[in-house]
Amino acid sequence: MLEQIHEFFRCFVTQQPSDAPISSQPQTTPDYVRWFRQAAPYINLHRGKTFVLMFGGEALLTENFQHIIHDIALLHALGIRLVLVHGARPQINENLQQLQIETPFLQHRRITTRQALPAVLNAVGSIRLQIEALLSMGVANSPMFGARIDVVSGNFVTAKPYGIRDGVDFQLTGEVRSIDVEAMQRNLANENIIVLGPTGYSTTGEVFNLRAEEVATRVASDLHADKLIFLGEQKGVIDHQGHFIRELMAKDAQQFLQHMVDQSSENYLHLSGAVQACQNGVSRCHLISYHLDGALLGELFTRDGTGTLVSDLRFEEVRQANIHDVGGLLRLLRPLEEQGILVYRSRERLENEIEHFAVIERDGTILACAALYPIPTSGNELKSAEIACVAVHPEYRKSNRGAQVLAFLQQRAQRQNIKVLYLLTTHTGHWFMEQGFSKVGIEQLPAARQAFYNFQRNSHVYQKMI
Repeated sequence: MLEQIHEFFRCFVTQQPSDAPISSQPQTTPDYVRWFRQAAPYINLHRGKTFVLMFGGEALLTENFQHIIHDIALLHALGIRLVLVHGARPQINENLQQLQIETPFLQHRRITTRQALPAVLNAVGSIRLQIEALLSMGVANSPMFGARIDVVSGNFVTAKPYGIRDGVDFQLTGEVRSIDVEAMQRNLANENIIVLGPTGYSTTGEVFNLRAEEVATRVASDLHADKLIFLGEQKGVIDHQGHFIRELMAKDAQQFLQHMVDQSSENYLHLSGAVQACQNGVSRCHLISYHLDGALLGELFTRDGTGTLVSDLRFEEVRQANIHDVGGLLRLLRPLEEQGILVYRSRERLENEIEHFAVIERDGTILACAALYPIPTSGNELKSAEIACVAVHPEYRKSNRGAQVLAFLQQRAQRQNIKVLYLLTTHTGHWFMEQGFSKVGIEQLPAARQAFYNFQRNSHVYQKMI
């Protein structure tokens, strides 16, 4: 399906016909149409937003990199403001090997000597030219046909020496001092794609070798970018048991980093960059694979994505409910129960079921709540649970607190190996669809839950696979 999405989107943006007429592909056309309709909200959501994309020099050596460039052009055509940050480690290593120059590493960072600097600049300059050339392609019958893209690069990054660490002078290895945000914003407003390499310039005219991951993280933070996207070898974060992690909160990702042994690994650098960016105001960071054709489109325009999402949702505000919260829950829930939006719950019932609830509390007031009830299953039914009693204080309904407490319970469900979430609602179906739920029939409910369905309320049923 991802390949179909990829080809369809390319054909749509460039207004080029696919290789075969639509009439000869009746079995795939409905999939294209259905996916395009599902992608429409994301297209509208991303238009005018600023995304920073970072990929290492390894990505340029893959056969899929040309497809990545095509998809970058596609994002540009959809009105997304783009900053590309590239690395150059393998290209620098190759240049140094040809010159028979060795550069030691300390603290997982290259010590850049003056002798080695020309090899660094040659690699970075060659990559920049390669990217600019690929973004300038206009060959007929290619995804780039008719795509006019202006690419700019320059001295947007001011650097400073990394200095002397543990008695060792890192010489021309540096770190980011500042970003020329005003100049970058001006170029982005003019619909230019900005390309940055792992180099920066000092106020004295020196050039420093930087980590591309640090450049990308700082640029995204200072620009207040909407997304920071890392393209790496892996499709995202893999835990110690080999399981792929689809979503991580920034604070959970920070704890995950503490257990990663190799702090020089690409995955460590990407995840730590995502955590830092989230802490500095970038709401969403993505880790995806540069090997998977169409991974960028799948991550941005499908509900489940293709990689790992690191979010800045502040889960320190969300906690497990306790018996002392019952009074606050009653005050929050009663008005909604009186309106018939929620099912009535007595104080005794709330006390008995309090372990199922999560709440957001501030200064003694419950601002939001929701409950997770496991559903008994049998036979071939997937392990499932019901989300219930989602409520937000009237003064805070324009905030994201409902989404926060819902995501908190989804994380709990995943830890319990629950595969499907259900919910029943009479009023707020559209909001739940925005949170990734899909409307289904009553018959989709597990048998144990169907038996207690209240036909008098006639609630709509929504489902989410997790």
